[in-house]
Amino acid sequence: MPQPPTDISTPLTLAVLLSGGGTTMLNLADRIDDGSLNARIGLVLASNAGPAAVGVARARDRGLDATTLERRGYDNPAAYSQAVFDALRATGADLVCLAGFLSLLVIPDDFAGRVLNIHPSLLPKYGGKGMHGRHVHAAVIAAGETQTGCTVHVADNTYDTGPVVLQRRCPVRPDDTPETLAARVFEQECLAYPEAVGVFAQDRKAGNTPGG
Repeated sequence: MPQPPTDISTPLTLAVLLSGGGTTMLNLADRIDDGSLNARIGLVLASNAGPAAVGVARARDRGLDATTLERRGYDNPAAYSQAVFDALRATGADLVCLAGFLSLLVIPDDFAGRVLNIHPSLLPKYGGKGMHGRHVHAAVIAAGETQTGCTVHVADNTYDTGPVVLQRRCPVRPDDTPETLAARVFEQECLAYPEAVGVFAQDRKAGNTPGG
């Protein structure tokens, strides 16, 4: 699944944040390994020791530095976010990629415009708190949509808002289940996220803010 190169001489250092099995993280790692994405993953950080344990194990199997910082250990989003971004600063991350990360973050000024999120719908439709994974695809089918897709956007301090970087579309078929639709949308996500990282790299090179 080749992607256009980012066309920068120094690879971007990515921090990938996840709350589940890490399939989006693996896709980014694959694109880095095949040379189509000029980046390196400096840290994989998980928000829990339950479902995300699989993602952490997969990251470590790829030779990536991976750690768990559990949300439940902090009283509020601000305290958790401070701990998360302290860890990310230590890696020298250029860009933070939310990859199925379900904890709300308060983004500090030094990371404004440097956090991307991918969502499995055509935002602003089917976004917001509680709209993730199977819930999104079930809602799309229930609404009788004929098209859906995914959105990569610059994250802000609320769920699934912030400037859109790009979207990719796919059909909703009459016999779709949430699972079959999720698989089709994920095919588009595998294209969209590396492309969006490339957009960030180009915009950074030009001195612009992605999505701004």
